[in-house]
Amino acid sequence: MRRRTFDTLMSLGGLAMTMVLLIAGSLLFVGYTYANNTVTSQLKAQSIFFPAADNPQMQDPRIGPFVAPYAGEQVVTGRQAEVYANHFIGVHLEDVAEGKTYSEVSTLSRANPDDATLAGQVQTLFRGETLRGVLLTAYAFWQLGQIALWGSIASFALAIVMATLTVLGFWHRRRVAPEEEILAPPRGLAEAV
Repeated sequence: MRRRTFDTLMSLGGLAMTMVLLIAGSLLFVGYTYANNTVTSQLKAQSIFFPAADNPQMQDPRIGPFVAPYAGEQVVTGRQAEVYANHFIGVHLEDVAEGKTYSEVSTLSRANPDDATLAGQVQTLFRGETLRGVLLTAYAFWQLGQIALWGSIASFALAIVMATLTVLGFWHRRRVAPEEEILAPPRGLAEAV
């Protein structure tokens, strides 16, 4: 096979790969933007705020170190939703029924239908765990958006590398003699044999 033909085929393949990487990077960036904007707009609509820095709850070592960086802020990002769900709501839910889950307390409540304390704990745990689950779902979608952003950056970086290699391939094609063969011994060596 002629070297120029090989260089042309490889360069055209590189050009196609560059286009695929650019399309993939664009689609991943659109996915990131959609996930990020949707999570932010949905969380803003809920009007959930972290407690202020001077709130006595911030003294709890299970809450303060995690929540302090966001003190007084509205929950608008996936990272904030995760912190609020795990280190604010989750901590309070542990205190409702001595660490029992909604399922455990609900079972106890059904066995003791006249116990008003258990009935109240069931309602509190159900609401709290539902809100916690919703916030963690927002966090999961936000995290998928972050992964899409990094995938987008990687695709664009690889597209730049591939485009550079493609340009070098076309440049090399122009510098090669038209009669040069690929995987053939050099002319001087072939004549000596």
